[in-house]
Amino acid sequence: MVRIRLRRIGLKGQPTYRIVAAEKEAPRDGRFLEILGVYNPRTNPATIKLQEDRIYHWMKNGAQPSESVEKIFKTAGTMERFERFKKGEAVENLVAEAVAAEAKRAAPVKTRKD
Repeated sequence: MVRIRLRRIGLKGQPTYRIVAAEKEAPRDGRFLEILGVYNPRTNPATIKLQEDRIYHWMKNGAQPSESVEKIFKTAGTMERFERFKKGEAVENLVAEAVAAEAKRAAPVKTRKD
């Protein structure tokens, strides 16, 4: 079974995550099928960049997002757009809406100092 989940990258104490499609049995930082986006929780606000057309493809074919990825998708509005995709709305319209929402969400970013 394919899961959409986080893959940790970055230095010790400075995590950044890739959102990937991977087999459920694969280790967290092990083999994956495709990179679907990036999530950086250390910025204020958190940086979220997603390839929504590929996310729709994987979810349409049965991939399940993990709990943490599902929260990220809800923050970005991806889950709402996926429901509209399932009802028959065109992918191009949804991706254009996602790009506009990302530009609106991408305020001046400052990295937190821990």
